Amino acid sequence: MDRSQVQRVGVYVDASNIGMSGGFGLQYDILREFACRGQGTAMRLNVYLAFDEEEAGRNPDYNRKARSFHAVLRDYGYKVIEKKVRRFRDEHGVVHTKSNADLDMAVDALMQSERLDYVLMATGDGDFVQVVRALQSRGCRVEVVAFQNVSRDLRKEADYFTSGYIIPNLLRTEDDLFEEPAAWGEENSLVRGVCYMWNQEKGFGFVRYMKHISRDMWILDSRRDDSPYETAFLHYSQLPANLDPYYLPNREQIFEFRLVTNDKGLQAQDVKAVYHY
Repeated sequence: MDRSQVQRVGVYVDASNIGMSGGFGLQYDILREFACRGQGTAMRLNVYLAFDEEEAGRNPDYNRKARSFHAVLRDYGYKVIEKKVRRFRDEHGVVHTKSNADLDMAVDALMQSERLDYVLMATGDGDFVQVVRALQSRGCRVEVVAFQNVSRDLRKEADYFTSGYIIPNLLRTEDDLFEEPAAWGEENSLVRGVCYMWNQEKGFGFVRYMKHISRDMWILDSRRDDSPYETAFLHYSQLPANLDPYYLPNREQIFEFRLVTNDKGLQAQDVKAVYHY
């Protein structure tokens, strides 16, 4: 491979924000694969997370699990940046905890961007809007991956926003509780995607989901062989009872559904509304 064509990638994960906003259990190896799709090479992989030293001192189980998690991250090639949890007492005597890694993450991304072509920020925090603009001014392409409670300004400012829900295997599904679950995209598997077409009069439409991670995410037409997407037929009878089909199609509504095949082709069944942006 021509090294001049290799895209230098930086990944910056606001772990606390992601964990509290729908991304608990995020698979960091999949996130790295997604960030480096195509010809990307990871130059920086930073995870910013809180660590409660006081809790670790009195709770061996907390300390063991935290250290084990940090070790797994390092095995995947991430640098773990711990932000110590601090306690303070308000005017009513109530003790609060605080651990904010935003400043560390922002400074690191800006300082390290001179040697990067592409930055993926895993956060939904609107405080990073100015950071995104600064990175873009330095010539970096900036993408954002997040789950819930994502700042609308952050989504608009990023060069590309991807809901973490639709990235294959980034989050586990209920099927992963079974011993041998169907792989994402296979017959009888659970996947997540959006309804991009809906016929109100006839009560049916189509949902699109990502088959696999690809550099060509812009190729939405699943009829093309080089598209990373696939489509499935959706009948109104499979919609959640509390969802009004009047608001379909809606690319900001994330659905989870099971893929089945019958004489009419690929179908979406057992549809659940996961999140609406």
